[in-house]
Amino acid sequence: MRIEQDIKLGFKDVMIRPKRSTLKSRSQVSLEREFTFLNSNITWKGIPIIAANMDTVGTFNMAKALHNKSLFTAIHKHYTLNDWEAFSKEAPENIAKSLAISTGTGPKDAEKLKTLLNKLPQYQFICIDVANGYSEHFVEFVKQTRETYPNKVIIAGNVVTGEMVEELLLAGADIIKVGIGPGSVCTTRVKTGVGYPQLSAIIECADAAHGLGGQIISDGGCTTPGDIAKAFGAGADFVMLGGMLAGHDESGGNLIERNGEYYKQFYGMSSTTAMEKHVGGVANYRASEGKTVEVPYRGPVEDTLQDILGGLRSTCTYVGAQRLKELTKRTTFIRVAEQENQVYS
Repeated sequence: MRIEQDIKLGFKDVMIRPKRSTLKSRSQVSLEREFTFLNSNITWKGIPIIAANMDTVGTFNMAKALHNKSLFTAIHKHYTLNDWEAFSKEAPENIAKSLAISTGTGPKDAEKLKTLLNKLPQYQFICIDVANGYSEHFVEFVKQTRETYPNKVIIAGNVVTGEMVEELLLAGADIIKVGIGPGSVCTTRVKTGVGYPQLSAIIECADAAHGLGGQIISDGGCTTPGDIAKAFGAGADFVMLGGMLAGHDESGGNLIERNGEYYKQFYGMSSTTAMEKHVGGVANYRASEGKTVEVPYRGPVEDTLQDILGGLRSTCTYVGAQRLKELTKRTTFIRVAEQENQVYS
């Protein structure tokens, strides 16, 4: 047993200090990024905000809405091959560059991925998603996937430490998903005691990834546009959103009416709800590590996207960053006292 004494920080523990700026308007800010990925050597250009691969968020309808704004979607792994074929027939021609196919690491997952990519080779992104990215089995699956698909972009996670980011990049991943426990419907920290404050995880993992030429995704913990700005300021290349994109027309989850008010169901993918829906219930050797909530129905996602993108552009004007790429270089975080933190949050 050992104890690390260094203070680790989450989004609520800091604010971004404003700096002198020559920008006259938010309209001068460009949020587009362009990346050429480490192992696949594929180039991607767009706004690096991603809908999470949860079945209440990472839907085909969400992908079409986000694609219209040059954003990205990690499609959840529970769509069938027939679902993918039907979607691909009516989807915009170039949407393949705006979404990832998600997969687990079991033999059936690998077989499904192979069948899907054989029939639909236009899709370039694979998201290998597990709750615990520290297992040898996971690393080996990443290696095998890279050998099988040398020309696909591989997203892998989740982890929260620099050494594991490096190992996964060296195993063949291009982009590493960073975050254990920060999500609004994730209970891993409560059930297991395992986790890492998200802001510090981003800073440490981004440093490790960028040293090798890879990228990271900050996955979880963002509840406001300001949190997204902090994630980018800390060094994240992409930011993945779950709860902020839940409750919309394009989101999954049942629509519920209660006393004249409407809500949509939102749940973690390790929740009892998700496991009963997709695998017949919670296995007798594990516990649920997610919860189910009802979020207010919010209509089309377009207004939420405008709020997010507008807030991010505003952050850039406060620190003088004309491009999103410049935000991390222009960011100085100031820690807030506990009392201020309570008022601010």
